[in-house]
Amino acid sequence: MEPKNLFPNEKVIITKHFDVHQDWYIPIEGFFIIASRRKIRSVEEFTEEEAIEFIQLLKRLRRGMKQILGIEDVYIFQNEDTVHDFHLWVFPRHKWMDRFGRKIESVRPIMKYALENRADDAAISEVRAATSKMKYFMEKN
Repeated sequence: MEPKNLFPNEKVIITKHFDVHQDWYIPIEGFFIIASRRKIRSVEEFTEEEAIEFIQLLKRLRRGMKQILGIEDVYIFQNEDTVHDFHLWVFPRHKWMDRFGRKIESVRPIMKYALENRADDAAISEVRAATSKMKYFMEKN
């Protein structure tokens, strides 16, 4: 079954080299994706300009997640063996996730739980509100 595209328009910011947006499928506030606008697979392929922009963008995004959304911890993932072009997951840790553990193995069960239990109108509105707050933060900072 193809996942439902819940958040196709939840952009946070588009820069010269990157696009930051809410994950399209998973209803978790602050689950952001940083995607390269250029077709590459690895950070190793970044130009110097892209590398500088990327780290500054990630730092700014993370600061906003902490200051605006109150997200204390995140997991950061990037895999090169994907059919998609370069993208980095910035996966937030919320209190409700603690029951799943605090290791990398907890991420898939959390995502499954969110799809099964947090894909209602209220949760979707919360995700959109968080994205909107982050968009404002990123535009102003």
